[in-house]
Amino acid sequence: MSSKVNATTMQVTTPDDVRNVVLIGNAGSGKTSLFEQLLKARVEGYRGEKEDAERASQLFLASFVTGDIVVNLLDAPGHPDFVGELRAGIRAADAAIFVLSAADGIDGAAQALWEECREANLPRVIVLTKLDAGHADFDTSVEECQAAFGDGVRPTHVPTFSGPGQVSGNIGLLTLEEHDYSAGVPVSRTLNAHDDQVETYRGPLIESIIQEAEDDGLMDRYLEDDEHLDVEYLLDDLMKAVATANLFPLLPVQTGTGVGIEELVRLIEHGFPTPGLHPNQPLTTTAGDVLPQPHTDPAAPLVAQVIRTTTDPFAGRLSMVRIFSGTLHTDDIVHVSGHRSWTAGREDEAHPDHDNEERIGLIQGAVGSELKPRQRAIAGEVVLLPKLGTAETGDTLSAKDRPGVVESWPLPDPLLPLAIRAATRNDEDKLAGALQRLAVEDSSVRLDRGAGDQLVLWTTGQAHADLVLGRLVGRYQVRVEQEDLKIPMRETFTGRASAIGRHVKQSGGHGQYAVCNVEVAPLDRGTGFEFVDKVVGGAVPRQFIPSVEKGIRTQLERGVFAGYPMVDVRVTLYDGKSHSVDSSDMAFQMAGALAIKEAAATKGGVVALLEPLDLVTVTVGDDYLGAVMTDLSGRRGQVLGSDSVNRRAIVRALVPQAELARYAIDLRGIGHGSGTFTREFHGYELLPSSLLERYSKK
Repeated sequence: MSSKVNATTMQVTTPDDVRNVVLIGNAGSGKTSLFEQLLKARVEGYRGEKEDAERASQLFLASFVTGDIVVNLLDAPGHPDFVGELRAGIRAADAAIFVLSAADGIDGAAQALWEECREANLPRVIVLTKLDAGHADFDTSVEECQAAFGDGVRPTHVPTFSGPGQVSGNIGLLTLEEHDYSAGVPVSRTLNAHDDQVETYRGPLIESIIQEAEDDGLMDRYLEDDEHLDVEYLLDDLMKAVATANLFPLLPVQTGTGVGIEELVRLIEHGFPTPGLHPNQPLTTTAGDVLPQPHTDPAAPLVAQVIRTTTDPFAGRLSMVRIFSGTLHTDDIVHVSGHRSWTAGREDEAHPDHDNEERIGLIQGAVGSELKPRQRAIAGEVVLLPKLGTAETGDTLSAKDRPGVVESWPLPDPLLPLAIRAATRNDEDKLAGALQRLAVEDSSVRLDRGAGDQLVLWTTGQAHADLVLGRLVGRYQVRVEQEDLKIPMRETFTGRASAIGRHVKQSGGHGQYAVCNVEVAPLDRGTGFEFVDKVVGGAVPRQFIPSVEKGIRTQLERGVFAGYPMVDVRVTLYDGKSHSVDSSDMAFQMAGALAIKEAAATKGGVVALLEPLDLVTVTVGDDYLGAVMTDLSGRRGQVLGSDSVNRRAIVRALVPQAELARYAIDLRGIGHGSGTFTREFHGYELLPSSLLERYSKK
């Protein structure tokens, strides 16, 4: 254990002694196995974490010490349903270990993950796993990486083999040392001669490091004598080159046998950027005015951000927090700012904007995967804070005398609707509270009231939906049942019709008498409802004309054909009859409603159904453009156009909502994991007559 690091809490004294690293990779790439191997290599007695649905779906933090460095290791989910957790990990980290399987190659999902890192300008190192697979090949994998991610990909080590598919160690291209793991522990020895693979990769690596470091003197020394370059000097320049996110070292690792783990740890220690080398996020006031960029300085004003929030029915909230600037102490009073609307572009009813103050209670740091209390945390660290009552994921913690806001990362839109209802009356009583607590923990969940007041749970995909439903049962003992999603259809008139609404009951006592003559005509889409009064001569007394309109409006809301609201219609009242004693407000309301029913019953079928259309924007790899457009056409979509940007195709189309219920799942298969989409309501269009029967009843 380093003398510079507190052995109990892993408390550091300077941000330069911290490395914040997030592991990113597809499900099945060996990412979590690598996470476990790194901890086993440095945490005495570490036995590993249980792999389950919760573990695979959320950002996980553990820490270890190597040399004088504390490494905060974040394991991000590999499934695309949990991209929100991935983006949270990217925000918390200063560098990424990008895990790729040599056996599986680079698919659309891996390219999408790389794009997430690129957009955040996150420095990254590529770890190549599963080289022991029969069809895996190191040189081929390097070529694929360079083709997909650019020439900045440079191997720092090459694998060595004791037999076909048996990775026994590696050779460091900078140190020219061979690391042999055949005996179970690495044994290092200096190379006496270079093989072709070393010659192939060493020169381009050194040249890339020098080029990124812009060190002319080092380039001259390299050209004169590349065998005796100062390795420590090169490693220092490597850190600077990696920090620019222009150079991406590649290292072969076997997670099962531990080959390459020690070399990766040394690369993290000496080649990964410190928090100070990775620029912090811009800072504004709570009013949106720009503040000076926060420095990674423990003495500066506090600026921190809540990376993720978990809730426990018994323990309450636990907030993972990255400190960008300043020092956080127990019992500090901090300003909590949440302005999710700035990122989303709209107010979120489940997560309203807020500004308030809270007292910091316990500060917990990760020691391995266990949480230990500490008294303070400094700039550059990632810690956990229990029981922050109002702080949510993405919120900013700042000094109370200098409140600030760090804008949240973009949260994924939940695009998979799930219609649910409580299984029993007892479940119904608990459902609302359980869903509210889930929404606090999981920002990717959205709740809506759909057609027919149906409760609709929006998730990011099937895996996410299964997780949320599992949490309802497992954490909150609330059982729900799924039901078919109701599409919010509308009814309308497609032609003119005249009708008489007659409501007459005069069988004794106080009677009811109202007659109204109406003409109904269709309006343009999106116009709504228009009522026209053309009554002359007092055929309908003036005080009852609003009653007629009210009755018409009520009937239009109820529909006349399939129970859906009726829209885009003009109703003209032009005549009627009344009685001096038996006419009333209610009688004319009833007559107005009956007039609409009679108009709808006119021969010739003047009533039709309208279906809602969404404007869908699909982004997918260029290779899958044709498949996406064919699929959209099969969904009755109207393709409006397409563009291509950075080998990504962007397609815009108008698609009926009824055809989009499972699109969040289907697009994953069509685009081989490379596709994403957005949707927004566009308007209503006539439902094809061939589908009329399907929606004739609610």
